[in-house]
Amino acid sequence: MKTCNFRKIFSFFRSVCYNKATSPGKETPPMPKPAITLHTPLTEFHGVGPTRAAALAKLGLHTAADLLAYFPRDYEDRTLRESIAVLPPDAPAAVSALIAEPLRTSYLRAGMEVTKGRAVDHTGQLELTFFNQSYVRRALHPGQAYVFYGQVTVHGTRRQMTNPIFEPEGKWAQIGGIVPVYPLAAGLSQNFLRTLLRTALSACLNQIEDPLPPALRAEHRLVGAQEAYRAIHCPATWADLQAARRRLMFEELFCLNLGLTYLRTRRECESALPFPNQDLSALTGSLPFQLTQAQRRAIDEAAADLRKPTPMSRLLQGDVGSGKTVVAAACALFAYQNGCQAAFMAPTELLAHQHQATLKTLLRQAGLRVALLIGSMTPAQKRQTTAALAAGEIDLVVGTHALLSEGVQFARLGLVITDEQHRFGVGQRAALAAKSGGDLHPHVLVMSATPIPRTLALMLYGDLDLSLLNELPPGRTPVETYLIHENKRPRLYNFVRKQVALGRQVYIVCPAVSQEDPDGVKAAEQYGHALQTEVFPDLRVGIVHGKQRSKEKQAVMAAFAAGDLDVLVSTTVIEVGVDVPNASLMVIENADRFGLSQLHQLRGRVGRGTHQSYCVLLSDSENPQTRQRLKTLAATTDGFALAEADLKQRGPGDFFGTRQTGLPQLRLATLEGDLTLLQEAQTAARQTIQTDPPLTRPDHQALRRRISALFQEKGEIFN
Repeated sequence: MKTCNFRKIFSFFRSVCYNKATSPGKETPPMPKPAITLHTPLTEFHGVGPTRAAALAKLGLHTAADLLAYFPRDYEDRTLRESIAVLPPDAPAAVSALIAEPLRTSYLRAGMEVTKGRAVDHTGQLELTFFNQSYVRRALHPGQAYVFYGQVTVHGTRRQMTNPIFEPEGKWAQIGGIVPVYPLAAGLSQNFLRTLLRTALSACLNQIEDPLPPALRAEHRLVGAQEAYRAIHCPATWADLQAARRRLMFEELFCLNLGLTYLRTRRECESALPFPNQDLSALTGSLPFQLTQAQRRAIDEAAADLRKPTPMSRLLQGDVGSGKTVVAAACALFAYQNGCQAAFMAPTELLAHQHQATLKTLLRQAGLRVALLIGSMTPAQKRQTTAALAAGEIDLVVGTHALLSEGVQFARLGLVITDEQHRFGVGQRAALAAKSGGDLHPHVLVMSATPIPRTLALMLYGDLDLSLLNELPPGRTPVETYLIHENKRPRLYNFVRKQVALGRQVYIVCPAVSQEDPDGVKAAEQYGHALQTEVFPDLRVGIVHGKQRSKEKQAVMAAFAAGDLDVLVSTTVIEVGVDVPNASLMVIENADRFGLSQLHQLRGRVGRGTHQSYCVLLSDSENPQTRQRLKTLAATTDGFALAEADLKQRGPGDFFGTRQTGLPQLRLATLEGDLTLLQEAQTAARQTIQTDPPLTRPDHQALRRRISALFQEKGEIFN
């Protein structure tokens, strides 16, 4: 019996398969790559694997369209070249020079090497230093001319560039010019993102639809959309870039204002139950104080809206402690007097508890039945409350997102109030309003204690009418604010003891929850325990933060409110609405980590009683802009003045950076620098709605699609 030769059999089958694959006329042509469109996922681009795809996703980039709408944050000017002798210190610059000698590499330690060389021109010499880039020894040849671009440092007569980019003189045009600089995420480089953008531009530029009709572009001297996208990413000249930015900023502001104007127009066609019965005496008679002029004005404005057969949509914006809850109580009272229920939605259970207690006290004399509905209630408690709501046995319910639950129904919902509007999505507000049932829409009052400049408020809430509470109740003593360095901490601890000895209470706010959060900032858990055991062992110190269970947070806050704690160490969980009149000192650790508006919110937790209160900002930051920002806070207690200052110093990013408003983010436009363009866009939006209210003209179809995409969080806006 012959043995089987597996090697020969394998060779035979391999040759057969090879011959089949390569025989003439039987070749299988390679599958053509699908053409790149605006909807092509970035994972189909060359060089985008799982790691880079995840990094791009962190930037919100998933498709070619996302990429094209990802605008540069800055530009490098590589168009101008200087001679070595006049290179500006501590600034990026381009210089053409000859390599004077072979480069040398030395090893500083394991994993660290440095390569150095010298370049010269007719005015002097430039030292070149490259870290962990030993390949430059082979790339840079003595006697040849190169263009170098990088940051220049000057030491006496010596000029040095560290890790400059470079190309031979004849190839500089490939990487020179006006070069975009993009925001990055870990795992991405500028060169990679630029290459990706060029690929997307090359494939998709002619697919970009222009939402602005030709007549509108001509009237406002705007370049076309495709030209604008090309120039924003690959500008040939600074004039091209300026024209592209102006066009895209106008488009953002115009489409946003057009959408808001359309929503306002549509709202005026909706029906609501009017509230003609409006008697404030049951509320004002129970108040231990007189209403301020601003409160009376806001109530009058809301009352006028509530008498109409169209739904009120009003933003009540007031500084901390300005008395917004009283205005909300007046509106709830009007709903009750007209046989309707009201719902009050707060962003946290802590705040919901507090609002329920306050409103119950304010409206007790008027006879309103005020209830609470929050997620931490037992199933039995929830069933009891929801049954009473459906039966009409509750006049005002205060709650959190639990009010949006499927099982929550109202007998006759006529008014929806949301507190801290920036923390709720527009869809959430609409979901609560939809519980009114039938064809009638409830009246809507949204409140915000975050001071926003009027121009910005009109943009953020352009579909709402605006009421301002710009004065504080009488008797309020302004909070004294101080900015100190870490070296003053012992004196601060003595001041804390002094306040407690006077019978007062103290907040200490930290930017982090625990030491798991990096960057060496104060963390509430560890720092709180250190204060309990080492610094203030004789004082009653409590700790509260967002990672605690709701009941634990509520218990700590209740203890502080009852005066059972002297010092409360917390995160920004106490930022909004917490009202403890006996608290007289607010200490904010690492104050440079917070925005001006947030610092002002935190400061608003003290100064709510009759005694003098203080806010101490701790920061060791030496950044001049940061110090100036904190000094601005120390110099004024006017939240609206601070908001204007914040807008000037940092732009509107903080206001628009949150998606909770339900409105689109502005990628390019800013209000502080573009008020003229904003007014131009607002006027154009009004004129467009006047000439074509439903936006159904053939030349408005692309515009209609653009607005639908912008306002997608509001649902289909053209329904």
